[in-house]
Amino acid sequence: MNTFHLDIVTPDGEAFSGEVESLLIRTDGGDTEILAGHADYVAPVGTGRARIRMGGVSRFASASHGIITVVGGDVKLAAVTFEFAEDIDVERAKRAKEAAEEKIRVAKDDRALMLARAKLERAIARIRASELKM
Repeated sequence: MNTFHLDIVTPDGEAFSGEVESLLIRTDGGDTEILAGHADYVAPVGTGRARIRMGGVSRFASASHGIITVVGGDVKLAAVTFEFAEDIDVERAKRAKEAAEEKIRVAKDDRALMLARAKLERAIARIRASELKM
């Protein structure tokens, strides 16, 4: 299968750099899969699971917010967070989910509710990604 170069960065630094067969990522328009030869493309990234295929093997991750670009066959993902499934602390993610649910329950204004929902969405994405380990 054909490959392309993928770079993933977060505020913490480089999360991944290498040749891959595909990248499946949640964009604001829904799940998008990038393959070798993809047309130039720019899209905002939402929160959800991601999948990278290398050597016929899938590696799952959780990603949240950012931007993906495809320019001349090179793919760059700049995300607020990107964690491979095997690196996710599932118990911590479950605690974050419970805390976010409580914050939603007691939210006193729209801003607090919006932040709590974003935290809940990220916690759920992390839990789901962790269930899909290689």
